[in-house]
Amino acid sequence: MRRAATKKAEGTSEWSRRRLLGILAAAVAVAVLLLGGLVYAVYLAIAGIGDEASAKTGVATGETERSTVAGGAAHRDEIAAEPMLTVPESAAFPTQSTGTTGAKAPEIKIPTGTGVNGPAFVMTGFPRTPEGAIGQLAQIDLAVLQSMSLSTAEEVYNAWALPGGVRAEDWWLTASVRAFLSSTGMGEVKDPSASVSLEPAAALVKGTDGPDWATVCVLMKVSATYKSEGQIAFAHCERMHWVGGRWMVAPGAPPAPAPATWPGTQLAHEAGWRTWSTDHTTEPTNPGDDGHHEGEH
Repeated sequence: MRRAATKKAEGTSEWSRRRLLGILAAAVAVAVLLLGGLVYAVYLAIAGIGDEASAKTGVATGETERSTVAGGAAHRDEIAAEPMLTVPESAAFPTQSTGTTGAKAPEIKIPTGTGVNGPAFVMTGFPRTPEGAIGQLAQIDLAVLQSMSLSTAEEVYNAWALPGGVRAEDWWLTASVRAFLSSTGMGEVKDPSASVSLEPAAALVKGTDGPDWATVCVLMKVSATYKSEGQIAFAHCERMHWVGGRWMVAPGAPPAPAPATWPGTQLAHEAGWRTWSTDHTTEPTNPGDDGHHEGEH
C-alpha cells in the first residue's frame, strides 16, 4: 500500500509540473499567436508589403547602426514590423533548449535607473538612450508579470503607453496575464499560493529612429510556482518613445514577435540576444528633459 501511494504521489507531482509548464507556455504563446502574429499580418496587408516581406530571407537580430536623425512614421513601422527569428515553442524551456554557444555571447550594458517608483509604481529614472529604453521596458514587464493581475496590467499600460496604440485589454502583457490566469482558473488575480518571479537575462536594440525613439526587446527568465515549479523564457519587444523625461510605450502596431529562447543557448545567440549586464555607473542625465518631441508620434 505504501509503495502504491508513493507511486501515485509521484505521478501527481509530475502531472502538476507538466501542467504548470503548459500554462507558462500558453501565457507566452497566446500573445505571439493571437496578438503579435495577427497584428503583424494585418500591418503587412494594410501596408501592401506582404510579398516583399515574404521574399526576405534575413531576420532582425539587432540594430547595426544607431540612427541620430528621425526618419518618420514609415521608417519606424519598418523597424517594428521586420520579422525576427522564428523558433519552436520548446526553445523557451531550459530542458528543451539547445546547447550553449561555443563563444561568449556579446553583452549589452543596461543602466539601473534611479530606483524611484514612477506612475503605477513602476521604477523609473532611466537615461535617454536605447539601453535606457530597455531598462524601462524591463521594469514595466516586472511590474505586470510578477503581479499577474489584470487590473495591474491595465493600470500600468494606461500610465506608460502613449495614445495611438492598442487598447489596454489587447496589450501583449495583458494577454499573457489573461492566459496564465485563465489556464489556472484563478480569476482576475493570481492565487496567494502562487508566485511568479522574473530575471532580465538578455536584450537587444532592434532599431532606432533619432534619439527619442527605439524598438527594443527584453528576454526574461520566468520562474513560477503553483502546486509545482517551472521555468520558461519570456521575450517582449515594444516601440519606445522618450516623452516628458521618461521612456513610454510608443503608438503604432506592436512589433513583430520576439524569439523566446532560453538565455545562453546557441539559438538565443542566433536570434541576436545579447547577455544582460547591469551598468551601475550610469545615471540619468537631465531627467526632466522631454526633448520637446511629443508631436513626433
